[in-house]
Amino acid sequence: MRQIVGIGALLALLWGSSVAAQPFPSLFDVRAVAANDVLNVRAAPSAQATIIGALAPDARGIEVVAQNDAGTWGQVNTGEQSGWVSLRFMAARGVHIDHYNLPAGLTCFGTEPFWSLTNTGGAWRYHTPDFSREGLEVWIAQDSGIAGDLRRMVQFAGLGGPATAFIYPDQCSDGMSDRAYGLAISVMMAPSAPMLSGCCSLSR
Repeated sequence: MRQIVGIGALLALLWGSSVAAQPFPSLFDVRAVAANDVLNVRAAPSAQATIIGALAPDARGIEVVAQNDAGTWGQVNTGEQSGWVSLRFMAARGVHIDHYNLPAGLTCFGTEPFWSLTNTGGAWRYHTPDFSREGLEVWIAQDSGIAGDLRRMVQFAGLGGPATAFIYPDQCSDGMSDRAYGLAISVMMAPSAPMLSGCCSLSR
């Protein structure tokens, strides 16, 4: 199979020149909440909205997948649903990019069929209900060169041939719950394999 376009050209085709201004998804720590209190997770970005969950006062590495238009509330997952927390009580810690140019702890997954890919530091772990393969070596995880941009074109050892994945910021649903995700993925596990689509999490 001949190569039609290079990685940089493919990124341009898939995304164009538009990059989201806000650095979401990202990881945050709870701050300025009393030790005997909690940070409420609400059904909507409002202090009057129903409480649907809570974060401990020392909670760390909480993934915020989006913010409201005013930038005052962040969308997080709690249980099998998503809700909102006041960003007044959240301190951004950013995303740690490992030596292989992927977010540390990144996990991607999809349904129909069920599958998952987990970044294990230079390699992917691929898993389905009937099959698992460790050590799928990452050859390249190409970024855009723009700070804070989590788009990645990834080439790695697949199942019977080279695999290719494109990870990009997008509102994403797993189709099985009301959880929300801020990263999506399209992946082919071999040159002629079907394209799988799913969501990715920084702290699943």
